[in-house]
Amino acid sequence: MGNVWSLRIPPTSGAHPVGCTDVLVGAGKEGCFFRLFYPCTASAAQKTHPPWCPRPEYLAGLIGVGGWKGRAAQAGVSFTLGSPQIPVTWNGKLLPGTDRKPLVIFSHGLSTFRALYSSLCMELASNGFLVASVEHRDGSACATYHFSEGDGSISPQEIWIPYKNLQPGMKEFYLRNYQVHQRATECVRTVRLLQDVDAGQRVSNILDLSFSLDTLKDRIDFNRVAVMGHSFGGATALLSLVKDNIFRCAVVLDAWMFPLEDTCYRNIQKPILLINTESFQTRQSIEKIKRMNSEGADLQYMTVNGCKHHSQSDFVFLTGYLTKILVSQGKMDPHHCLKIHVASSLDFLRKHLDLPTSVPNLEDLREVIQAQVIYGFPLTNYSKL
Repeated sequence: MGNVWSLRIPPTSGAHPVGCTDVLVGAGKEGCFFRLFYPCTASAAQKTHPPWCPRPEYLAGLIGVGGWKGRAAQAGVSFTLGSPQIPVTWNGKLLPGTDRKPLVIFSHGLSTFRALYSSLCMELASNGFLVASVEHRDGSACATYHFSEGDGSISPQEIWIPYKNLQPGMKEFYLRNYQVHQRATECVRTVRLLQDVDAGQRVSNILDLSFSLDTLKDRIDFNRVAVMGHSFGGATALLSLVKDNIFRCAVVLDAWMFPLEDTCYRNIQKPILLINTESFQTRQSIEKIKRMNSEGADLQYMTVNGCKHHSQSDFVFLTGYLTKILVSQGKMDPHHCLKIHVASSLDFLRKHLDLPTSVPNLEDLREVIQAQVIYGFPLTNYSKL
């Protein structure tokens, strides 16, 4: 019968081939875990594509969050035999040179994981960025893991962290606010780790992959660091701007504003691009957004018609039965939706990170963007909630 689902992420449109690797440094939850996308050399003869779903526990977690537990989850895992791959080079060699690359820290949404935004992350990498997609360990990922501390006689063991459900009687704000602070701290921690790597300090990747972190020495531009995220990751990106000044700007995809405390907004004084879909935001959320950047920092706000909340993730490129379980798709062609997000994000990042090159794709899409994107705050489109 063949696979009942597949993933068809399109190839990148930027100038560079893309490589990726996983980095896990430090035992316990206090370590760092992220997937790094980067421009790489064109060694097509030897390249291997990484699986989109690196472990069956992730798919079981995705299905479990949707209420498909027990045997149903196991059946879903079995469907991944011959699992889909990401069209990038696994552990490829970093593009040689002496230039320093701008850095984007990416934060995933609620109940997802580090690889679920590969289509967007690899596009940024193909345009010359290093992109670290953090896997959060606050209980908001569909599943994740860390290693126990080894004592020399016992090897470190994997410890899995399941998705944390809201318990009866628990106020959701207190759980989500605690999580968003941990998430933002993890974003800052990832930058600090990469600073150590760039400075030539010895950093051991527990996963022991063939990609050498030493190749990143003197290759990261910490004067050009941005943070990006989707949904819960959007709130994480906004809070990260407050947590550390190393982030010069943020690209925020359909931010879930609920987890942020009211006192946070007046402290967000950095350039921000918010790209929303047509039905996720509420009037209350938009009123919170308006309270940011009271000192006049650049706040750009756009809504893409024909896109649903999950259109900003890889879910939109899933085909088969699993798609209907996990996500509802919008009316816009997913490839076109991706182009709008990539072109708009690159245009904003290159402006606020002072990058010299232009973005031809944005001009190519200008007419379509004008037809399908609303700028500003179109409150009439949103719920009164």
